[in-house]
Amino acid sequence: MTTQPLAVVLVSGGLDSMVSAALAREAGYRLLALSIDYNQRHRVELAAARRVATELGAERHVVLPLDLSAFGGSALTDDIDVPKDGVGAEGEGGIPVTYVPARNTIFLSLALGWAEAAGARDLFIGVNALDYSGYPDCRPEFIHAFEGLAELATKAGVEGAPFRIRAPLQHMTKADIAREGARLGLDMGLSWSCYDPAPGGLHCGLCDSCRLRARGFEEAGIADPTRYAAKP
Repeated sequence: MTTQPLAVVLVSGGLDSMVSAALAREAGYRLLALSIDYNQRHRVELAAARRVATELGAERHVVLPLDLSAFGGSALTDDIDVPKDGVGAEGEGGIPVTYVPARNTIFLSLALGWAEAAGARDLFIGVNALDYSGYPDCRPEFIHAFEGLAELATKAGVEGAPFRIRAPLQHMTKADIAREGARLGLDMGLSWSCYDPAPGGLHCGLCDSCRLRARGFEEAGIADPTRYAAKP
């Protein structure tokens, strides 16, 4: 009788991380869910992360406090307005102010630490390089480089038990991701995407993340379960 392998899955509460974690479950992994409370302005996503971890049957869900607002430098952690002018409008394709400095590097490092301690060799992260907001730490080059770093930086890696960084959504559009969520039978309304929550538990509808989410459901031809304050 074979034992199901463990995977550490980064669960932000967003749609991408939900689908990524569900794909890990479908592949036969037992889930250790990790969410980071980095004092983000959209901390409501942590409640969504708890819902998602419960829905997917994670064996354990750790919400780790790490106050990145002490550093600032992002509209998600500092007193900087979240752009509402449309995806890619700011800087015409440049890196937007919603980029949190080194966020995925920090998050994957924490996931790596837990994975090594728990005996897991697979880490799942819901990044994608097609429909995204221009973040450098969502690119395949980053994922590949971090996997190499994990081998060099850990006892397990140098002893010949390397880690695998799984990014199953890497080359999917938001529409593809919505379709995968539907195929997996997920209640995608449990997830949260908005960077600037509106009163009453509503997505603002106008930030990049809301616009990408809404466009994904529309292009996939799937009913959007999200409640928006303004039409994206």
